[in-house]
Amino acid sequence: MGDPDLLEVLAEEGEIANKDIDYSFQMSESLSSRETSFLINEETMPAKRYNLFLRRRLMFQKNQQSKDSIFFRDGIRQIDFVLSYVDDIKKDAELKAERRKEFENNLRKTGLELEIEDKRDSEDGRTYFVKIHAPWEVLVTYAEVLGIKMPIKESDIPRPKHTPISYVLGPVRLPQNVKYPHPEYFTAQFSRHRQELFLIEDQATFFPSSSRNRIVYYILSRCPFGIEDGKKRFGIERLLTSNTYSSAYPLHDGQYWKPSEPPNPTNERYILHKNWARFSYFYKEQPLDLIKNYYGEKIGIYFVFLGYYTEMLFFAAVVGLACFIYGLLSMEHNTSSTEICDPEIGGQMIMCPLCDQVCDYWRLNSTCLASKFSHLFDNESTVFFAIFMGIWVTLFLEFWKQRQARLEYEWDLVDFEEEQQQLQLRPEFEAMCKHRKLNAVTKEMEPYMPLYTRIPWYFLSGATVTLWMSLVVASMVAVIVYRLSVFATFASFMESDASLKQVKSFLTPQIATSLTGSCLNFIVILILNFFYEKISAWITKMEIPRTYQEYESSLTLKMFLFQFVNFYSACFYVAFFKGKFVGYPGGYTYLFNEWRGEECDPGGCLIELTTQLTIIMTGKQIFGNIKEAIYPLALNWWRRRKARTNSEKLYSRWEQDHDLESFGPLGLFYEYLETVIQFGFVTLFVASFPLAPLLALINNIVEIRVDAWKLTTQYRRTVASKAHSIGVWQDILYGMAVLSVATNAFIVAFTSDIIPRLVYYYAYSTNATQPMRGYVNNSLSVFLIADFPNHTAPSGKRDFITCRYRDYRHPPDDENKYFHNMQFWHVLAAKMTFIIVMEHVVFLVKFLLAWMIPDVPKHVVERIKREKLMTIKILHDFELNKLKENLGINSDELAKHVMIEENKAQLAKSTVYSS
Repeated sequence: MGDPDLLEVLAEEGEIANKDIDYSFQMSESLSSRETSFLINEETMPAKRYNLFLRRRLMFQKNQQSKDSIFFRDGIRQIDFVLSYVDDIKKDAELKAERRKEFENNLRKTGLELEIEDKRDSEDGRTYFVKIHAPWEVLVTYAEVLGIKMPIKESDIPRPKHTPISYVLGPVRLPQNVKYPHPEYFTAQFSRHRQELFLIEDQATFFPSSSRNRIVYYILSRCPFGIEDGKKRFGIERLLTSNTYSSAYPLHDGQYWKPSEPPNPTNERYILHKNWARFSYFYKEQPLDLIKNYYGEKIGIYFVFLGYYTEMLFFAAVVGLACFIYGLLSMEHNTSSTEICDPEIGGQMIMCPLCDQVCDYWRLNSTCLASKFSHLFDNESTVFFAIFMGIWVTLFLEFWKQRQARLEYEWDLVDFEEEQQQLQLRPEFEAMCKHRKLNAVTKEMEPYMPLYTRIPWYFLSGATVTLWMSLVVASMVAVIVYRLSVFATFASFMESDASLKQVKSFLTPQIATSLTGSCLNFIVILILNFFYEKISAWITKMEIPRTYQEYESSLTLKMFLFQFVNFYSACFYVAFFKGKFVGYPGGYTYLFNEWRGEECDPGGCLIELTTQLTIIMTGKQIFGNIKEAIYPLALNWWRRRKARTNSEKLYSRWEQDHDLESFGPLGLFYEYLETVIQFGFVTLFVASFPLAPLLALINNIVEIRVDAWKLTTQYRRTVASKAHSIGVWQDILYGMAVLSVATNAFIVAFTSDIIPRLVYYYAYSTNATQPMRGYVNNSLSVFLIADFPNHTAPSGKRDFITCRYRDYRHPPDDENKYFHNMQFWHVLAAKMTFIIVMEHVVFLVKFLLAWMIPDVPKHVVERIKREKLMTIKILHDFELNKLKENLGINSDELAKHVMIEENKAQLAKSTVYSS
């Protein structure tokens, strides 16, 4: 099932079913087969009179048809798919025309009905449109092939009742008819031979438009169009790639700004735009069932995930905001910043130069404002928030499992994997395969590609990914070199220019370098990302993955690895490397023996990590939303402006959709990637920036409406496809959740100043009334200026003989001068102890929560069992009644069969209860 040979099995049926239709297309593509046959068979009508009548009939139908009609010209057959192409005057024009002719003939053989719009009737006068309709016989055949579930009985399980808190949330609720557009049903896999079992009131509306376009696309993707180079060529994707057809898409229901007029069906696009895609509805819940019905389960589950993630971010944002407010309120009472700002303490501390020769000595109180800002994010609440986020991410993932399980039941996806196991072969894989292999499960011969044919491409793929990741690291090193070389310029410039005296109070050379370096790094990230997206898609295609799932998994791995390094490498550098290996005055370490290592601000590197994270995260989100909104809008405007050569011609439904941008097979992939990268910013480095969840929450509220707006207004309707989960992204989220515990523990221990302050508070403080008094002096070591090497010391004589630097080392008058003192080892031991304790506590809570929270809620398990039982009972009753009709009056035989069927039903019932 599911390979191109199925087309040949149905060819005979298709030819019989479409005998009249094929003939009518030869005579006239404007009338239905019945009308055309009637006119042709009128032997008494003279030929001239017949031709005049036919032309008038065509003119009448053309003028009467609504611009928003989604039907063939007969007003009866619904358009399920549209192909478009433009006459090509190049050398391969004949080949393309032959491919189209063969392809369309084969489509008719499968039972599809086609109607072609001449280019003279199109708006631009150049484009042909092939409208495709799937008749009932085709729909029921392929519904069985694809295992589509259809309703057999309205469900007797009531929807979840409103809890008291749900009435408080009344303003965010949608109307019931929008939230639940259709009743719930018990369903079963469709079967042609059991049509009486299903709730078929009207054959024209029984299959929803999403199922219809999915069936048609399945046929299109496997329909052959000829034999070239000794190989059978097939699939609409190949024809699109070769520009034989310019586009292939299902139609939207109608205009998004107004409801459809009869005889068109209900305009779900309009309902979605009204209740989902408007920015004024940013506080409302999403019409998830309607999204699933219109766009398919794969897009639907993305919006379920995005909405759930946004809801969970609300709690993290509230706690993060509370931690930020605590830092704001306690900023003026922070002993460390008070001492730094005090002219008698910080103003008397001469600090060693931050670069060689060019940089001068400076006073500690020049970083007064920076130390106050640092306290906003580096205070006691940082530890609490890091632990809280470790628990939050566990709850997020565990409750998502439950939400996903509930969704699988509600959207009939419980047995999806088993149903779709044989239906995921990519046409490209089938076309490239020369070998066949017996499937051990199905006992059928399937396309097979030996490993040795793929190995060269795997090597090329791995080398490409490694090369680009190396480029990212190289660019990060280049930015570090920029920061090192520019820092001296900023320092000397600010020292020499007296007019910048006021600016220096809040814009130190460290902050100026960090800001410009972060902005430069963000620009480099965007440039590298743009090129890598193109290359990774090409490399993945060359690997020839077997299934769509393998293709997406391979592309996901490449893109995520690259973007992980691309977006997070700078943050990892600031958090875990900057200022950690700089050495000390007289013994500095140098990059490439030329540039001295970067030092952290006296208040710590946390404020620089916060700056880096804020610029990259905020810049990415703003750039992403602008790109998502402006890019399709500008393209569509330009396409329409270019196309409208004659406004008097009919601007039909298929032409309107043709002028929209295509969402593409990887459109959803990039949406997931963007969300997962944001999740990394929220979890991996959140200890340095408690406002990250709040920024993510604001972005996601906008993101949901931007995505909804562009899907309903700026993009063609996507082909409906199924998915029962977010796929490989879930494994990535789990990996990032585990990594986030370690990164936040290390940030608190090594990047923030919490642990050194705690060690001083409990072990080294000598002031009983104000324990933190004297911490700044304690954290700074002393260096004798005379010990500076000649090539590093600033020129000129000074009236002081020592300078201070941030470290725990013996003073110059000690026998172990400039070696680490005992306090350094105490602080290091405390840092390592904190990391071990925090990780074990958070992981213990994570495992306990994961054990306590079931993956599938109890009420969902009960509903699944109930539905299985009812489905078995309905099927049993149906088969029993059918058996009675077939056996007639033979009562003995009837009783025997009844007993067998009842035993089967009882056995199935006990199986359901025991499972």
